[in-house]
Amino acid sequence: MEHGVDAATDRPWHRRGAFAYARRRVARAVRPPVVVTPIGADVRIRRDVEVPMRDGTILRANVYLPASGGAMPAILCAHPYGKDALPRRTGRGYRINPQFRILRQTSPVHISDETSWEAPDPGWWVPQGYAVVNLDVRGAGRSDGVGSLMTDAEAEDVYDAIEWIAAQDWCDGGVAMLGVSYLAISQYKAAALRPPHLRAIVPWEGFTDAYRDFFYPGGVREIGFSRLWTTLVRRGARMSPDLGREAVARPDDDAWWRSLAPDLSRIETPMLVCGSFSDANLHTRGSFRAFALAGSTDRHLFTHRTGKWAAFYGDEAKTVQHAFLDTHLKGAPWSLPRVRLEVRERGDLVHAVREEERWPPESRPLRLHLADGGRLSSAAVSGGSVSVAAGRRRAARFSWVFAADTEVTGDASVRLWVSAAVAGPVSIFVGLSKWSGGRFVPFEGSYGFGRDLVTTGLRRIDARATATEVEIEFAPSATFFRAGDELRLHVAGRQLSPRNPLTGAFPALYRSSGRAGFTLHSEPGRSQVVELPVVERR
Repeated sequence: MEHGVDAATDRPWHRRGAFAYARRRVARAVRPPVVVTPIGADVRIRRDVEVPMRDGTILRANVYLPASGGAMPAILCAHPYGKDALPRRTGRGYRINPQFRILRQTSPVHISDETSWEAPDPGWWVPQGYAVVNLDVRGAGRSDGVGSLMTDAEAEDVYDAIEWIAAQDWCDGGVAMLGVSYLAISQYKAAALRPPHLRAIVPWEGFTDAYRDFFYPGGVREIGFSRLWTTLVRRGARMSPDLGREAVARPDDDAWWRSLAPDLSRIETPMLVCGSFSDANLHTRGSFRAFALAGSTDRHLFTHRTGKWAAFYGDEAKTVQHAFLDTHLKGAPWSLPRVRLEVRERGDLVHAVREEERWPPESRPLRLHLADGGRLSSAAVSGGSVSVAAGRRRAARFSWVFAADTEVTGDASVRLWVSAAVAGPVSIFVGLSKWSGGRFVPFEGSYGFGRDLVTTGLRRIDARATATEVEIEFAPSATFFRAGDELRLHVAGRQLSPRNPLTGAFPALYRSSGRAGFTLHSEPGRSQVVELPVVERR
């Protein structure tokens, strides 16, 4: 097994098509495809409604009700982003959340002017027969006190809010939760407390483990979006402890980090989870973990690989959310598939959408060995080594060409044997990419990055001169390869995608190995293998 792979040859997606992609990204930043309309006159708004907590602290919410009155089920979202941070009318339209510009939108997003960041749109939900409650968590927006994100204390606040909502004369006693990102995260711990009036939850892309999914995935420190997010929270809310400072002080997965993770097994509430294949840097792993480990016997998984907000506010997702909530809050008969699986051929082409009874679907393992000449081989190899040099553009590459149409869906993994000339911590980044006709095939990624790989993984190890076995799991994915398509495995000491805000994965950034290179070893008894979950054609 030999190296000899030049970085420029290994990762030409950094350049090929980059100018056209950057031009489109700038155009969408200047004029993002976000359509804002005034909320209808049939919606009555109560602002800064006081919601008392068990310790006497007052939280505040905006409540959206039908002008016609009556009691109905309610949808709650709870977050630190400010319920009043809404689109603002200007002389030229609406001033929207800047993230809609910074983070590329894949298709038009339609919302009312009462839709706060990543929240359910009351302009759509109230006419469907639901009250909508947009709650500032403790320490955020107009709520009193000092909050603590992702803690048991915050979960108790959400519990109290649920029970308060259920007792109001405009609510029929049934409450659900719905929202994206933090508005999904805030659902898990609250549901694990089992509030009596919580009938259903819809965590739409939300991680379940702050350490493993966000701040230190694979033990590798995230120093891009995590710093940006914690800074924005620090400036906009009163929170203690400060998650950014705790992340610096706690590089190891200790008891404090464990205290932030929900006990998913205690969730008995019916749940509809969105598991996106396009958010491996943030929510993908946690969303699929929530579906796998939740105690609820009535749980469903909706998968996709498009933009986060385009999916959430899109017609299909709202139809599924609506039917799910109608079933559990209004008693409407409807059969929701256990898993809605979307398989993509490339970023802008869906190969198939089908129903499955489980995730991951039934598959057979395809085991490919790292071989000489940059090949992947179905047969074991005799031995060899590859040096992975330090440097932003240095990566080892191994290739496999599919002889027949093949669907790779589920949880892929790779086993490596790694040594380093200088003992110490080493970050290892791995990725699987698709190539067709010698050209890179891009997929949707985190933060609006439209030139992502099929899937990625990462791991930080304490390397030494003697080769150490390293198992790295890739993020869940679902991809169709045609006969003749090529799959490439990339192994590097730095993140595989550039961070350039126009052509790269900005704002994601992971701490690299610095100047520390490492060596991959294959020898008898130490086989290096990529394992792919292949779904047989039906």
